[in-house]
Amino acid sequence: MGVEVLNSVGHAKGQWVYHVEWCPKYRYNLFRKGAHKRDMEEILERISSEYGMKLLELAVRSDHMHVVVEVPPRISLGRAANLLKGRLAYEFFRLHPMLRLRYPRGHMWSRGKFYRTTGDVDLDRTRWYVRHQVHIHQRTLKDYAS
Repeated sequence: MGVEVLNSVGHAKGQWVYHVEWCPKYRYNLFRKGAHKRDMEEILERISSEYGMKLLELAVRSDHMHVVVEVPPRISLGRAANLLKGRLAYEFFRLHPMLRLRYPRGHMWSRGKFYRTTGDVDLDRTRWYVRHQVHIHQRTLKDYAS
């Protein structure tokens, strides 16, 4: 994968990309049907774009889903996950009202989630960069000419 473009917002520049995973309540195999899986993918793509998020990767498995999403800096990770999970459940129940029998209280997702920050630079490279800041910033123009 190549270097991703850094976003500029106000006086900030950065990349807000997360790997998020969540599953249906009771870990039911809710998405084993192809139609359910396709509906989830379509709904998630639409919702993410409505909130200014960019889906980079999406994998809907029979009993959980993985999303790699770029989030605008104005939205926190927790809020982004809650927006996606909440709207996804709402829209999915509208398409498949019979699933309300399985989830009569309307809580389709388990409360937990997995998340991790990602980017185009790995942890080892970032730690090396921070550790060697003194040497990087003490270079002179002569050092760059050679």
